[in-house]
Amino acid sequence: MRRVTKEKYLCNHWVGQEKTRRANMPKSNLLLQVKESLRAKHYSYRTEQAYLQWIKRYILFNNKQHPADLNSNHIQRYLSNLANHHNVAASTQNQARAAIMFLYREVLDQEKILDSESIDHANKPKKLPTVFSREEARKVLNHLSGTKWLMASLLYGSGLRLSECIRLRVKDIDFDFSQILVRDGKGMKDRVTILPDSLKKPLHRQIDRIKTRLESDLSNDVHGVSLPDALAEKYPNAPTELGWQYLFPSRDVSRDPRSGKMLRHHISDSSLQRSVKQAIKRAGVNKAASCHTFRHSFATHLLENGYDIRTVQELLGHADVRTTMIYTHIVKKGGKAVQSPLDMAVPVESKNNTYASAH
Repeated sequence: MRRVTKEKYLCNHWVGQEKTRRANMPKSNLLLQVKESLRAKHYSYRTEQAYLQWIKRYILFNNKQHPADLNSNHIQRYLSNLANHHNVAASTQNQARAAIMFLYREVLDQEKILDSESIDHANKPKKLPTVFSREEARKVLNHLSGTKWLMASLLYGSGLRLSECIRLRVKDIDFDFSQILVRDGKGMKDRVTILPDSLKKPLHRQIDRIKTRLESDLSNDVHGVSLPDALAEKYPNAPTELGWQYLFPSRDVSRDPRSGKMLRHHISDSSLQRSVKQAIKRAGVNKAASCHTFRHSFATHLLENGYDIRTVQELLGHADVRTTMIYTHIVKKGGKAVQSPLDMAVPVESKNNTYASAH
């Protein structure tokens, strides 16, 4: 007979009690159960809000029936409705699918419903990323100023995602080693990326401004910033220490949705998105570009400079090198570095002059 340790027995006993407690909870508390499960598994606040919204829509779509009383056919009809009647993108449909799978697997403990082959994963179209040329990146950055310029410069100079940039804290900037520590990036993974030398002085000035604002906040009963997990309990003074402050704080203080305290959160991602969109337009760059285009350009330009793909993979934080390899298709000139026969033809210029004179 297999021996069971005391710790494993207690763990299994607690899991059993927890499932029984959830099963006996009133059905009206379903969303509260979902929220508790998401926080217990350390999902981000944004993911928490997105999952709750998709589950609400799923319940409303099925005429407010409790999900425990539904089956895989109801799930598939809901996902099909999103694609066929709401024209959502494949990535959006997959997020809704992930939310419903979390509901049945982690909250309702009905994983058998998810075994159906009908609940398929939407196929995302394979698209090449939009990339700025070096000149285009320079033009767009020249149409930004202040904090927005500094943030966009980090996106391009360090290959950060927008969410990673706005969540940077003062202690994540390592000036001596010229590196940035990205914490809890995509997939909840930490990584190290480069800190451009040209941004060191602007970042020092930004930290000086944060220090001044922190002193003002403490004198006005603002409790600093929020900390991940239970660090605020373990280090009660950390929320008011300079190192833990957001590198790009919000202009206004707000009530933290989880702790209820008045804190200074990081800047909104939408504010930089708007500024970059305006800068792209003013720069005359006619591409479907966004903040994330700077990250694509970071990777592409490093490969053009001769850096090996494994190095670029580590800087970007890709788990699979195949994800990074998509940029090799952009580095090559034109259609896979093939010279067009039109450009090889000698009399092209004279023909063009003849056309221009005729029109």
